[in-house]
Amino acid sequence: MSKSNKNETTVGVKEIARRANVSIATVDRVIHNRTGVSESTKKKIQQIIKEIDYQPNILASRLASRKVYELAILIPHVSEETTYWKAPLQGIERAEREISKYGINIHKYLFDLNSKSSFVEMSEQILQEEFDGILLAPIFIEEATTFAKECKEKKIPYVFINSDIPNLESLCYIGPDLPKSGYLVAHLMSYAIHPEDKVLVVNISKEIDQHHHLLRKEEGFRAYFEDHHLAVQVVKVDIKNTDYAVIEKELKNIFKQHPDIKAVFATNSRVGRVARFFEDTNRKDILLVGFDFLPDNIEYLKRETINFLICQKPEDQAYRGIMALYQYLVMSSTAEKVHHMPIDIITKENYAYYTN
Repeated sequence: MSKSNKNETTVGVKEIARRANVSIATVDRVIHNRTGVSESTKKKIQQIIKEIDYQPNILASRLASRKVYELAILIPHVSEETTYWKAPLQGIERAEREISKYGINIHKYLFDLNSKSSFVEMSEQILQEEFDGILLAPIFIEEATTFAKECKEKKIPYVFINSDIPNLESLCYIGPDLPKSGYLVAHLMSYAIHPEDKVLVVNISKEIDQHHHLLRKEEGFRAYFEDHHLAVQVVKVDIKNTDYAVIEKELKNIFKQHPDIKAVFATNSRVGRVARFFEDTNRKDILLVGFDFLPDNIEYLKRETINFLICQKPEDQAYRGIMALYQYLVMSSTAEKVHHMPIDIITKENYAYYTN
């Protein structure tokens, strides 16, 4: 610590101690969230800190404490199927560059998006180690719930990103309002279809029964039509294989059964597979809306095969999640319980100005 920084910190602590009529050691305990201070004294000191806008020298404090915090990341890995998870990894790395000097180490555990067993294997590895905090994308609801409860037993704070599991004691959730995302899609479609037209919901996932985030988007989608008393007929197809040949076959069947479908809602980043089918079959008369700012999806957007992409800044989600853990562990600051990301509507006209 430089002499000037040391003097500034000492003067600040002395002033707080003088105003509170306590010792410098007592103020230090409160600043560093240590025990041994009564609740009334703690509140008094915290109020003075707020009044004088005291900012401790965190770097000097962390160097002096020599405490190292170990964080675990449990999210899907990037695959040939979808590059969506590249953006959260970039957000994690951005946060890591900012806070590694404060004694924060980040360990990445990446699982297969299509495999519950892969998630379980990674979560078990994490629980075998000693971690101070965890960033988690709870893709598989049952397995993620079990893991979260084990974290609670071990008193490990965890943050959810991408999707939430209600009624669990996460430190916070940072991500989209899933039902509102689906609600917005239906709202967009309502301008382009007639009240009694047919629309198609396409869920593409090998573990569709477990991917609750897709189902919650669908719930919001249906809710819009119900709330506005629109007699839109919602047809649904669950495609439990992500190979294009299977997707093509399933979509051919559904359009053979319902040739009068006017719009399609693809509930995840695999909207590009639906767009490919439309181009292969020369379908230019159907409105297509899906999710995520990925290279393939952007190409289809530019060609207007995809009409709208709904995006919710996955890089920022992960960055904010890491920073929430950092602030809780290092700064003793409680994070906002729920932080919903903006719901961005991307079109051919504005995609060039958007960043994930």
